[in-house]
Amino acid sequence: MNKDIYELRKGTRLTQKAFAERFGIPVSTLRKWEQGEASPPSYVIRLIASALPETDSASEMIRGRNGDLYYYRPAARKVTDAVGNTISVKEDLHAVKPRNLSLYLDDLFAAFHDIQDKFDRDCRFDQEEDIIWS
Repeated sequence: MNKDIYELRKGTRLTQKAFAERFGIPVSTLRKWEQGEASPPSYVIRLIASALPETDSASEMIRGRNGDLYYYRPAARKVTDAVGNTISVKEDLHAVKPRNLSLYLDDLFAAFHDIQDKFDRDCRFDQEEDIIWS
């Protein structure tokens, strides 16, 4: 098993299919990499790792209630999910009760993904139809 690519994927909590789609890798190729039947080029591992959130000493890891991981950078007031989506926050998260914070972050990123899906649907619709919104 290629631990590097497997550990990167497991850290994101994405399925093989979702991880492969996120990075434009055929699922069969990802499976072969993880099972040790083939090895990804080292530059691919570096590119994927660079697209994932930084987890340096300036980041604080917060686990959501649903198990998702978030990384808070207090100096920048930014929260990043395990796949690299970053949202700026106005509030100091240190002042929020930890049990509530995990719920709030789950809600924040669920709303982010919902609006991102709507945006993607609108763009696809726009490409397929000859409509100008006013």
